[in-house]
Amino acid sequence: MDEDADVGVAARVATREQCNRETFYGGFGGGWFWHHWGAGTGMATTIEEAYTVGTLVVDLFDSRTRKIIWRGKAADILPEDPEKTTKKLSKDIEKLFKKFPPK
Repeated sequence: MDEDADVGVAARVATREQCNRETFYGGFGGGWFWHHWGAGTGMATTIEEAYTVGTLVVDLFDSRTRKIIWRGKAADILPEDPEKTTKKLSKDIEKLFKKFPPK
């Protein structure tokens, strides 16, 4: 770290795998049976979608006291293509620093 700097920057990136499951039902049959409504044969299809969520945390801190001045966080689903991920990260960093300095 530069001894003459007033502000230091620490950035961390973490990723985690998430999974989303959706079940769709179709083919409902049914009819009136003795004293109750009965379901006929139906079909259920479950679709599972895996995706990666990335989180970026940027801390700006006072170099002398090492106390945090500002913290920014961004989290979003990452594209599978590394080139698209880099572009997305650049846009997210730009949006993140629009919130700096704090009011």
